[in-house]
Amino acid sequence: MFKKVPHTYVIVFSLIVFAAVATWFVPGGEYVKETKIVDGVETTEMVFKSIESQPQTWEVFAAMVHGFEKGAGIIVFILMIGGAFWIMNDSRAIDVGILSFLDFVKKLDKYKAIRAVGANNLILILIMLMFSIFGAVFGMSEETIAFMVVLVPLAISMGYDSITGVGIVFVAAGLGFAGAVLNPFTIGIAQGLAELPLFSGFEYRLVCWLIINVIGFAYILWYAGKVKKNPKSSAVYEEDEYWRKRNAGTIEGLEDKTSKAAWWVYGLITVVLILFAYKYPMTTLRMGGGEGVTWPVMPIMAAFFVINGMISLFKKVHFFILNLLLFTILFLIIGVMGYEWYITEIAALFLAMGIGAGVSMGNDADKITKLFLDGAKDIMSAALVVGLAGGIIVILEDGKIVHTILHSMAQSMSDLGNIASVGIMYGIQTLINIFIPSGSAKAALTMPIMAPFSDLIGLSRQATVMAFQFGDGFTNMITPTSPVLIGVLGVAKIPYTKWVKWITPLIIIMTILGFLLLIPTVTMDLNGF
Repeated sequence: MFKKVPHTYVIVFSLIVFAAVATWFVPGGEYVKETKIVDGVETTEMVFKSIESQPQTWEVFAAMVHGFEKGAGIIVFILMIGGAFWIMNDSRAIDVGILSFLDFVKKLDKYKAIRAVGANNLILILIMLMFSIFGAVFGMSEETIAFMVVLVPLAISMGYDSITGVGIVFVAAGLGFAGAVLNPFTIGIAQGLAELPLFSGFEYRLVCWLIINVIGFAYILWYAGKVKKNPKSSAVYEEDEYWRKRNAGTIEGLEDKTSKAAWWVYGLITVVLILFAYKYPMTTLRMGGGEGVTWPVMPIMAAFFVINGMISLFKKVHFFILNLLLFTILFLIIGVMGYEWYITEIAALFLAMGIGAGVSMGNDADKITKLFLDGAKDIMSAALVVGLAGGIIVILEDGKIVHTILHSMAQSMSDLGNIASVGIMYGIQTLINIFIPSGSAKAALTMPIMAPFSDLIGLSRQATVMAFQFGDGFTNMITPTSPVLIGVLGVAKIPYTKWVKWITPLIIIMTILGFLLLIPTVTMDLNGF
């Protein structure tokens, strides 16, 4: 029995070696598109063909390099976020915001209704609900990394731990992602490939999302309550010393006077927002890939910033910097829903926020640069492990065995009843998620195979999409091949092994729940099914 838990890097590299060994024993194969003409109609289908495998040897040492290439976007995103928030942290604005927030929470306890639920519990529920909606509506995933630097310290300041901080953001978004009421990156693609009306079956999916949230939130609140009563019961009590030291400072003695530089930042941003409002007078916000609603979002945001920014500047420069953070988050949401932003645009947004915070504090260019580099260095280990984890997928793909594994599992569903078939299909999608953590990529690969196969065994295509949805969602919160999970844990300073120990009971519960929620899709007459 090992007394010392291996380092996350050791675990991930061991998985790379295991994947390389598998390439020597698993036959090679690949799915290829074939076009056929049936009754004068041209159709395209995915056909599995055996090919020679490519056993991997020395490639295990090059896997990290290729993993960096595959995960370059997320790696740079993590470094940019780390640097930007380090600049902001130097201003102590987040400390001011957290302490002000905690004072606000204490005042809520005077209300009897809130006291019955618990002000802290109410705050946690509202945060989780917001991120779950984001996960269900536009597939928030990578974006959660940016929130770790704010909400993990907040959770610890409230008497919880870093796991609670990750839970109320990453896990909540993951629960929403699994519920996937309107997620265009999973449900939208899967239903399109299955030739189903876009977002059909919405009603039952909404019911599933609610049930998943109730159980998932209860698990997080139960753990948070346990840590609140006894902080040393936290699985990461020792690791959280890093955050406790960062939170240990007081805000006494901080300069109250707002610098002229902050006013210049305010004026520059105001001008930029007015120009954007002129260029984009109307913005169509799409929730889940639908038609969306068109509003004058940019003009509203410009006016809101002008008023809110000026009020915060008259209060204290730290409140102005918090105002920059607020608008950064608002523009992240608008950018994702209205302009199809991804990690490149979001990273640029946070970098601009960091520079604005640094200038507002009166820092010169050299100091801002040094702070950025210190932040990137602090978070470097998280970026490195993302590249290392990506090497697992590289080995499996280069070894030509990913599609073989998929094909073998698909063949196991023959001659079974509907409940057993949908259950096995769910299990297959869950296992595939280990090898292909990208929901959209997995949909593109599996749905052209699973949808026609479901017709042959008399299974609803909508049920097949649901099996994909749940199989894709839950294990994203535990699989070491997920760059988002590894990135989140790296930023939060949580060892992967301790995370697995904490999340495993929830994953087991959610996996069983997913199967139970699939049964009505083949036994009941549901709208859209």
